[in-house]
Amino acid sequence: MPKIKNKSSAKKRFRLTAKGKVRFNSANLRHMLRRRSQKMKRTNRGTQILSKPDARIIKRNFLRNV
Repeated sequence: MPKIKNKSSAKKRFRLTAKGKVRFNSANLRHMLRRRSQKMKRTNRGTQILSKPDARIIKRNFLRNV
């Protein structure tokens, strides 16, 4: 029987916290930042915690062995 592997793309995009929550980097901070409001740029800094239903999908389908 083959090994169950993680998705390589998911390993690069998501990390698990110590309590098992899924952490991800927020989007919309790559280019064209002039037209974005300062509030949007400030709130999108750093990482965020994924919602519970989405985290369940990510853990079940993409991060099985973590």
